[in-house]
Amino acid sequence: MSITTFAPLTIEDAELLIASARRAAEDAGVTVSVTVLDAGGHLLAFRRDDRAVLISGETSTRKAYTALQLNAPTADLVDAVQPGGLFHTLPTALDRPLLFIAGGVPVHRDGRLIGAIGVGGGAPAQDHGFATEAVAALV
Repeated sequence: MSITTFAPLTIEDAELLIASARRAAEDAGVTVSVTVLDAGGHLLAFRRDDRAVLISGETSTRKAYTALQLNAPTADLVDAVQPGGLFHTLPTALDRPLLFIAGGVPVHRDGRLIGAIGVGGGAPAQDHGFATEAVAALV
């Protein structure tokens, strides 16, 4: 019997994700908060710039949590929560409410879900771009 192993998300990975997302945001002139969760949904790293809107920290965390729980970018889930959508009746009585706004992206390694990143502070499409760019930098 063979056991498939894979590398989990590390602190160094999380720092790279945050630095990449912040750099992309700064290049766009946007101040953001960034949250990185491990595969278990535990906070691995968080960064909020003092100039960021205070609520952006909770927003980035909930976006990451949603992407992790549903293993999909939150940008892809917006339509699913509309009336008649796949998740319209999805309960939100989880550890924290899910947030279906673009900016949360799952992180995979070797085909396995190892965590998620959430970015908050810009427009949803911008946050999604910053998170996606950060995940691409990790590869």
